[in-house]
Amino acid sequence: MLTLYFAPGSSSMAPHIALHEIGVPFESRPVSFKRQETRAPAFLAINPEGKVPTMLIDGRVLTEVAAILFYLARRFRQSDLLPVGDIEAEAQVISWMSFIASTVHPARRQGVERCRDVFAIAERRLGDREWALERYSIADIHLFRLYWRFVNSVHPAPDEFPGLSRHYERMKARPAVRRTCEIEQAIGYELPA
Repeated sequence: MLTLYFAPGSSSMAPHIALHEIGVPFESRPVSFKRQETRAPAFLAINPEGKVPTMLIDGRVLTEVAAILFYLARRFRQSDLLPVGDIEAEAQVISWMSFIASTVHPARRQGVERCRDVFAIAERRLGDREWALERYSIADIHLFRLYWRFVNSVHPAPDEFPGLSRHYERMKARPAVRRTCEIEQAIGYELPA
């Protein structure tokens, strides 16, 4: 059994989307930043870091967006979210995921101009491609979540990052993304600054 602890709109949105993409049953456990539920003893007993996403796999803990996305894509290969068997394509997914985790995500705390600089790099990396790689993958889910936050807080003009804007619109059209956004919006966003 899979259980996802998530806070609506946070980085945990990416594994939430992936679970809907895959279509496997899972238990969802929303937690509130406002009520400091990630600091509650019960949650800290599961994840001492007090972070989301946290996934339980038959009771075993897995944390970090990239690791959870990789696990889901590898375990549920029929989802075709990872180009398994093509080592270079797999490495490109890991490259995107590492770039997103180590460069894009921290830029948020470094100010709007740093975010713009980093998304300019992501724009160049994406180029004219429809997806981060030749086809849809977990890298697109991870990229979408961070660009979603940027778009909803900074409101860049679509022509500022045209490739990312088109990617964002393609992602928003996906049923799994729409479903995740509906669920998380209904719970309510309590994103930290």
